[in-house]
Amino acid sequence: MVNIILLGPPGAGKGTQAKRLVDERAMVQLSTGDMLREAKSSGTEMGRRVADVMARGQLVTDDIVIGLIEEKIGQGAGGGFIFDGFPRTLKQADALAALLQKTGQTLDAVVEMQVDDAALVARITGRFTCGKCGEVYHDKTRPTKVSGTCDVCGSHDLKRRADDNEDALKTRLMEYYKKTSPLIGYYYAKNQLSTVDGLAEMDSVAAAISKILDKT
Repeated sequence: MVNIILLGPPGAGKGTQAKRLVDERAMVQLSTGDMLREAKSSGTEMGRRVADVMARGQLVTDDIVIGLIEEKIGQGAGGGFIFDGFPRTLKQADALAALLQKTGQTLDAVVEMQVDDAALVARITGRFTCGKCGEVYHDKTRPTKVSGTCDVCGSHDLKRRADDNEDALKTRLMEYYKKTSPLIGYYYAKNQLSTVDGLAEMDSVAAAISKILDKT
């Protein structure tokens, strides 16, 4: 069992690699967004707190997110957990460390997916996904075999994110560098950080991540 954090700017490929780890290593991906959506409709006490906060248009607090993560950790995971979208700040990193200690868990690796900003813009602005199965494509590097049809499930529901454009991406990158990139130094100082080339071929990135995990 291995618990890891995938770090990197938006579009670095964290979601793609997390999906592979789920499929290949039976790990559980703890995505902040997915957990919030699930909690909102769960009917639990935590779910009602999430729904109330979101209904008022407010940001969900770190305490709530940590509470959701604690619930998920309590359910167990054979291959370990992948923390996706959390932590985003140094305060959240401290909170996660405290939670793992409380639950008798360890953080075994933090993998930074390094990218070049200009190449990242080119990658993101050409990206689209299948609205049914979530498969990711790209206009230049990975188009669908049949135009307008998902290779995996055959759906015609292919979508582009509204913020997958150059101006929106630069705003998201600035947010990442201001709030999340300090985590790179934080985990380096704790001797937990490893780096991979996030712009390499998907299989090469996956192999590099597997090599890191096999050493833990």
